[in-house]
Amino acid sequence: MEMKGITTMSNGIRMDVDNYRQGRLIRIHPIWYSFIKHCESLRHGEIEKLKIQDGLPMMAEEVKKKIKFSE
Repeated sequence: MEMKGITTMSNGIRMDVDNYRQGRLIRIHPIWYSFIKHCESLRHGEIEKLKIQDGLPMMAEEVKKKIKFSE
């Protein structure tokens, strides 16, 4: 659904399309923000599974870290 530059996504979050197209900051759902911050804190690694519900990340499984002892 789009009205006057505002789009309502399936999870109910409204996005200002004009600001998005111009590269301005946009608001995201707090759950997505939490997921992004978690990814930043990983620094490196893998997420094996990511469960999405209603367009939002609900749970992730991380792969155990691999340790290489030889060069």
